[in-house]
Amino acid sequence: MTRRFTASLAITGVVLLIALDQLYTPLNPYQAPPLFALGSGQIAAGGFCGALPN
Repeated sequence: MTRRFTASLAITGVVLLIALDQLYTPLNPYQAPPLFALGSGQIAAGGFCGALPN
């Protein structure tokens, strides 16, 4: 396999993944989380694998 074939395959896969995501998940900007929450007043949510237990 050449680099051109591998790159084409990877790009096609990413485009296909995005297309399927857009097809099966309708865009709803009113319920979507902010892309960047800098200064939005929202607290951080989620976990961190390296965090030590209390």
